[in-house]
Amino acid sequence: MVVNPLTGEPERPLSPVSPEELAATADALRARSAAWRVADRAAALSAFGAALARDDDLLAALVADTGRRAESEIERRAVAAIVDRWVRQAPALLADRPDEPAAIPGVVVGGEAVPYELVGVISPWNFPLLLGLIDAVPALAAGCAVLVKPSELAPRFIEPLMRLVPSELPLRVVEGDAETGRALVGLVDALVFTGSVATGRKVAEAAARAFIPAFLELGGKDPAVVLAGADLDRAATAVLRGGTANAGQACQSIERVYVAREVFADFLARLVAKAERTALTCEGGTVGPLVRTGVIPAHIDDAVARGAVVHTGGSIERHGGGHWMRPTVLSNVDHSMRVMTEETFGPVLPVMPFDGVDEAVTLANDSAYGLSAAVFAATEEQARRVAARLRVGAVSVNDAALTAFVHEGEKHSFNLSGLGGSRMGPAAVTRFVRRRAHLVNRSPRSVWSV
Repeated sequence: MVVNPLTGEPERPLSPVSPEELAATADALRARSAAWRVADRAAALSAFGAALARDDDLLAALVADTGRRAESEIERRAVAAIVDRWVRQAPALLADRPDEPAAIPGVVVGGEAVPYELVGVISPWNFPLLLGLIDAVPALAAGCAVLVKPSELAPRFIEPLMRLVPSELPLRVVEGDAETGRALVGLVDALVFTGSVATGRKVAEAAARAFIPAFLELGGKDPAVVLAGADLDRAATAVLRGGTANAGQACQSIERVYVAREVFADFLARLVAKAERTALTCEGGTVGPLVRTGVIPAHIDDAVARGAVVHTGGSIERHGGGHWMRPTVLSNVDHSMRVMTEETFGPVLPVMPFDGVDEAVTLANDSAYGLSAAVFAATEEQARRVAARLRVGAVSVNDAALTAFVHEGEKHSFNLSGLGGSRMGPAAVTRFVRRRAHLVNRSPRSVWSV
């Protein structure tokens, strides 16, 4: 059933496409891929981006899917900006490589980009539009056809989105469940998955059996490191927003905070005060409902049982039938607690002191994950020295969760946070093509002549 996150009530049954419909959709997209490669892709994509930026029905559906408006408005604008970016940048990244001399006299080497015919995308519920299209758009710009299966928890946006897709754009977004996702793997030439580590393992295994590349963006347990001398008020604001935006339901959320002992009390007081002033959206504030409560209660209970102190929040609330949680700040925490080592996916900020930079780095790297991190220091140089020691794909310096806004920096996930080419930077497009080399002998004789 499709559930309203604001009321907790089922609204309608899920309507997955049948295996036959999914296969027929994949076949139709594949049949269109050759024409799309030589089409005026910029014109079709630009029309699509312009429609996304102004359609209120799509925005309303996103709000219904997630229960939050501010993030949905940002999400819609972000996707329109992604379309505009790849319309401008993709052609240069995909251009044929000019002929260059090889090591053998008389032979030159050139090349061309060959797009995968059909790319499959399996996307999550926390940012339905953004994570459904952040990979689909560069794949389309690369010349691929794309088939997207979003999460069954947030399918309402599919219908208004598909009304905006120009007829020449080989993009289809279908409603489906886990079975639909499993079937999708066997129908495409390359696959992108965003979701949990557990499901990501299954997707990777299925892709390996199908012998196709899989690009996986999985979970995170992002640390923030606050050094002595940092602007504590700025750090507390950034950590709070970086950990509670979208109710903490984002892979790049700050989920653990390490603070130099000499400024720990001051930072904690500032963070608690800011958290106490942060209201739920149902009260006119900024923290929206939880689409899933998941492991949040278990993580809080485990921490408290082991001695953690709850300063703010700490429990799931019911308002209008939905599930909500206020920003929750914990202290007296350590790595024996699940809240410090497992992905919580909620607005929970455990704060722990450290003695010296080496200990801060050790604690931040003591994780099965390695998506991103944040470092706050008195100077950029100090922060970047610490950033260079962290086993993560991106580090926000003197801010938090910048990867939610800045997509230009190519990054790779470390540890269990993912596999495959970056969805940021130029690789976001180039990972969807294979390179064909042209080796041309311009000399009068074959290299095999004797």
